Amino acid sequence: MPFVQENWLLILVAFASGGMLVWPLVQRQLSPMKALGTSDVTRLINSRDAIPLDLRESKEFESGRLPNAMNVPLSQIGARSADLVKHAKKPFIAYCENGSRSRTAGTALAKAGLAEVYHLNGGFRAWKDAGLPVEKSR
Repeated sequence: MPFVQENWLLILVAFASGGMLVWPLVQRQLSPMKALGTSDVTRLINSRDAIPLDLRESKEFESGRLPNAMNVPLSQIGARSADLVKHAKKPFIAYCENGSRSRTAGTALAKAGLAEVYHLNGGFRAWKDAGLPVEKSR
């Protein structure tokens, strides 16, 4: 018991850092979105006419995007939910530049009325790195 009393701060830091390491795993399990790689995304687009949903800001979207992507910046999901609900029967594939923004969008997209939403693991960067087609504004 003296060890715990003398090292309580060290023990607290160990538990806190362990919790921070485990949290992303727990968050992925609780997320309403399933992560897909580029080949699975391509298959879903081709077989089920899934809609790529670009969550980046407009300037990023115009510099390059997945073919036929719809742009709804993450900050505007609530305000533009009517645009999304029009296509709610189709699966959506959310993505951003590297996957961090789209990974956190699951709850907001579910609140917007989308039932089937996937997340492109690695985001637009993974798509480009895989050599897949990219559209740019003219």
